[in-house]
Amino acid sequence: MRNVRLALVAMMAPIISSYAQVQTDPAAQATTPPAPAKKPAIEELRLKLNEDGTHYLKWTFLNQVWLRYNDSNPGTTVLKEPASNTTDIGLRRTRIQFYGQLTDHVFFYTQFGQNNFNFLSNNAGNRKLQVFFHDVLGEYKVWKDNDKLKLGGGLTITNGLSRFSQPSIGTIMTMDVPVFAQATVDQTDEFARKLSVYARGQLGKFDYRIVMSDPFPITTNGATPPVIGPNATFATQGHHKQYQGFFMYNFFDKEANTTPYMTGTYLGKKRVFNIEAGFITQKNATWTSNDLGATQQYHNMNLWSVALYYDAPLNAEKGTALSAYAGYFNLDYGTNYLRYNGVMNPADGIAMAPGGLSGTQGNAFPMFGTGKVVYAQVGYLLQKDLFGEGNGTLMPYASIQAGNYDRLKDKMNVWNVGVNWLIKGHTSKISLDYQNRPYFENRGADIVKGGSKGQVVLQYQINF
Repeated sequence: MRNVRLALVAMMAPIISSYAQVQTDPAAQATTPPAPAKKPAIEELRLKLNEDGTHYLKWTFLNQVWLRYNDSNPGTTVLKEPASNTTDIGLRRTRIQFYGQLTDHVFFYTQFGQNNFNFLSNNAGNRKLQVFFHDVLGEYKVWKDNDKLKLGGGLTITNGLSRFSQPSIGTIMTMDVPVFAQATVDQTDEFARKLSVYARGQLGKFDYRIVMSDPFPITTNGATPPVIGPNATFATQGHHKQYQGFFMYNFFDKEANTTPYMTGTYLGKKRVFNIEAGFITQKNATWTSNDLGATQQYHNMNLWSVALYYDAPLNAEKGTALSAYAGYFNLDYGTNYLRYNGVMNPADGIAMAPGGLSGTQGNAFPMFGTGKVVYAQVGYLLQKDLFGEGNGTLMPYASIQAGNYDRLKDKMNVWNVGVNWLIKGHTSKISLDYQNRPYFENRGADIVKGGSKGQVVLQYQINF
């Protein structure tokens, strides 16, 4: 037995010695598992459909909340009570986008949401019926390795006239877009979207869009059509296709061509300088009558514009940048066409409307008309992390819409000044804007400027 015990000890000794070394080796005791790799921050909601991510699905969300004080146009009423001024809260835009590149050739885009939702918002008396599809389109990319030609169709903002006729509203520099550039908004379109087929693409630094649209009749826009008279209004009889084109040359960096939407400002991330031109034309779009409608005269709608756009960094180290736009618009809707519009109007009535025009209450002004318009804007992005790391910076701006409309005896100038606090770029920003606009009065047969009114808007935007 003694010999057996000695044999067992001899056999176990190497194992015991090895175990003891493991237990007492300081290097072994100090060994710890490697720290897990830090996950990159999520910058977008994107699902890859293939290994390299060229096929994908993407979701975005946008919300713009307004707190506004408005000095009302003379004679304004709110729910039948006189209102010399108003204060309201509203959702200027709430949108969800869902789009993606399904194959090398197939792209789709949808956008769902609502606009101009404040205490007066309603749809046939029901405030719950505001949400609708803005865009639903399918697009075929002819050559998979370039953007020379894309063919598409559906309900789309793909447009002529100007970059602000198809704006990426989540990236605009000013508080709001120049809405007059969305020339038929909610008249013969659906919030600037139309049923269209189009070809678009980029040939080197040349960007183009050619569109044929099937406009909606004005009788389906939810408002009572204006009575035919000596001043042009959209015709309620007849139907003709609308043709559009937009052409742009990129002198420096090329702008993105993924969706039809055009960026407002790149915040110094690109060096862009463009010259652009665009048009919209439609046969017999409007009509007039000098005998109370017994006979009608039809008018073609012909709109065109030319513009320059510059958006580039000034000092890369500091992060400063300049953004500027200047455009000339020649607008012919027909004889003396004039339309008032007030963005998310905080009023619903007026005691006396100039020249028999409707919708002149609240914050409305003659936004659209036959005549000529110059629109310009400029903004300066201050140094990055102006308020400390992670707290963002400021971008002050100014804009002017200078209109010379045939039906008005005086010029129609609207100017805005404001500042963006870019907490995290366009993803999270607070904007403060002051607008000064004219109001007009009847003096005999003439519509003349009676004075000016203003409004102040504080906006918070989430765009992810």
